[in-house]
Amino acid sequence: MEGKKETRQFKTEVQQLMNIIINSLYSHREIFLRELVSNASDAIDKLRFKAQTDADILGTDTEFKIKIIPDKENRTLEISDNGIGMTYEEVVENIGTIAQSGTANFLEAAAAAGKPEMLTPELIGQFGVGFYSAFIVADKVTLITKAAGSDQAVKWESSGDGSYTIEEAKKEGRGTSVILHLKKAEKDEQDFTEEWTIRQVIKKHSDFVSYPVCMDVERTEPVLDADGKPDGDKTEKVIKEETLNSMKAIWTRDKKEISDEEYDEFYQHISHDWTPPLTRLHVKLEGATEYSALLYIPSRPPFDFFYREHKHGVQLYSKRVFIMENCKELMPPYLSFIKGVVDAPDLNLNVSREILQQDVLVRNIRKNLVKKLLELLAGLDKEKYDPFFQAFGPIFKTGISTDYENKDKIANLLRYQTTHSNGALISLKEYVDRMKPDQEAIYYITGENITALKNSPHLEQLKAKDYEVILMNDPMDEWVVRDLHEFEKKTFKSAEKGDLDLDKIDDKKKEEYGPLFGYIKSHLEEKVKEVKPSTHLMDSVACLSGDVQDMSAYMQKVLRATGQEIPPDKRVLEVNMDHPLIARIKTIYENDKESAVLKDYTDLLFDLAVVSEGGKLENPSRFSKMIGDLMISAEEI
Repeated sequence: MEGKKETRQFKTEVQQLMNIIINSLYSHREIFLRELVSNASDAIDKLRFKAQTDADILGTDTEFKIKIIPDKENRTLEISDNGIGMTYEEVVENIGTIAQSGTANFLEAAAAAGKPEMLTPELIGQFGVGFYSAFIVADKVTLITKAAGSDQAVKWESSGDGSYTIEEAKKEGRGTSVILHLKKAEKDEQDFTEEWTIRQVIKKHSDFVSYPVCMDVERTEPVLDADGKPDGDKTEKVIKEETLNSMKAIWTRDKKEISDEEYDEFYQHISHDWTPPLTRLHVKLEGATEYSALLYIPSRPPFDFFYREHKHGVQLYSKRVFIMENCKELMPPYLSFIKGVVDAPDLNLNVSREILQQDVLVRNIRKNLVKKLLELLAGLDKEKYDPFFQAFGPIFKTGISTDYENKDKIANLLRYQTTHSNGALISLKEYVDRMKPDQEAIYYITGENITALKNSPHLEQLKAKDYEVILMNDPMDEWVVRDLHEFEKKTFKSAEKGDLDLDKIDDKKKEEYGPLFGYIKSHLEEKVKEVKPSTHLMDSVACLSGDVQDMSAYMQKVLRATGQEIPPDKRVLEVNMDHPLIARIKTIYENDKESAVLKDYTDLLFDLAVVSEGGKLENPSRFSKMIGDLMISAEEI
């Protein structure tokens, strides 16, 4: 076939397909470099695979690498490899036909060989269109290739206009070179002849490719004298070949062979967090669901963790090639703090490898990883787990509402301060285990301040009975108790909603105070829906509570803070009939029902209830003046 040259038409509706590839298939222009580097890596894998049965095919060229050669002057970018190369017929079949994947055919042939003991090459280019992504940035593509063991090279060239030329050519050594004649870079577009651009793209997409991705770079270095020492201030420009990728895909290695230092170094690499991680999970699963994963739990949240724009930390790879940076499909939102990588060779990706489809394999990987992460958290000692929960508890708790399958496991991992824990965090199981024999419910109270919660008047009766109360100061806790309902068959009961039923109300005394309660309710008609004897108070004069089905005051505050319109909700004013102040108000009421002092005392009673729960007064200055006036007039009453 000496001197053979042909002009051929593509075997498919190429123009339409090219438009899809260039304009629609890839969301980022830089993807072309990932695809071409992946193809080069595949070609080397194929050669290594073939060399297992034909050792002579390698010859003297045994150092595998991928070379990137930018040419700013001529605006070209070359990606070359010393892999298996292609014959004339293979170029026609694999390059001349869009979506005809030589890699896919190779995998089928390898499987048909029936030699499982042989090394299976890790091949990425199963979709057959990666090569054509070059036309995203190039108006002409030239390919020169020489098959291993062949004396004849082949040149393929196309402008993506529906036809291509193919001819015999000369080339030193085996392998393939793809030369992109780059389009003019528009303003603000990446220039793929720039060193830093190439470095950035390779680092992002191909950092863990198994073979060195190299590039010649110009550096200024000091001139050395005969002794190897700098010769004054003299410098010279030198060209050196540098490897752009790390090739340190440690998740592919046996974890017994990896040191803690290597694990921490990799964590820093992917997270840009210089604080060592709290712990890690390294798993490799083979079988129907095949994947490798190296996941980390950080020691602290990033500064933007609670911002809406914060993204998941798990990166998706397929056979060491970067696919997706923030893969939400593989990690639920309540575990969005997890950093790391998942490498799944058989994921059902779309043709551009950029969009992960929701299939059985994805769900299985996610389910398995969540299970293992929850087991990992459950196995942490208190010294490690408590700091984790303090840092990530607010987001982790959301799993109670969103992951029904694992709700019980998440519930076991919740931690809270209580009225008996002296500032320490305890689990719900610890709480239940030390409940009093006559205690039927898990008592809790919600609010934004632990100190205020500890001293809440709602807890007075509970404290008198020595009942432990869980202190919940995170807005998410309102949803936790709503969706959890119970724990180990013990229901949750709010200390500020409904009757606690800890002591019986003195019916005779209640009847005695009935007229006064009626007056107070009438005077505070716009603020309270009921006035009744308290089931919560021992020392305080009054408090505000709600019915079981009512929204808590803290929940109302939280929702209003988020911009939601919450209509005013009248609450129940509970009054301590044994308090001396109530007896004084009763005396004033019986002596003069129209007394201005009686009205002041009634308003004061409501304001004291608001203040006691950390609420905001409508008129603080009036409250202050009223206190002063009543103090002055106290002796006159």
